[in-house]
Amino acid sequence: MAVILIVEDEPFIRQVAERTIGDLGHATLLADDLASALDHLDGLLHIDALFVDIRLHALAHGGYEIANRAVGMRPALRVLYTSGTPLYPDMTARFIKGGSFIQKPYTTAQLEQSMELLLH
Repeated sequence: MAVILIVEDEPFIRQVAERTIGDLGHATLLADDLASALDHLDGLLHIDALFVDIRLHALAHGGYEIANRAVGMRPALRVLYTSGTPLYPDMTARFIKGGSFIQKPYTTAQLEQSMELLLH
């Protein structure tokens, strides 16, 4: 079982991700913005991975900013990015080394496979 920090500003999508990742046997922590993500990252709880939406409305650099700060705080953290927009090369150039991507809308099977690859 891994602990996954989910950062998503759309409540319905955040709930679906939480349920799906939970059904895979992982524990989840939820955040809808940078401040709440940092609260989790500042805590004592071990976090294995960050599942972050690239396009967070409240941040100019969206999920990239959160991922960069998160990995700065916890260098071993693995990052899975997501977005409803197609993946372009300029997007992947901003990924943390080893970061991966899953396109919204994703199926349970796609999220399961992405999580498996990310965590192993």
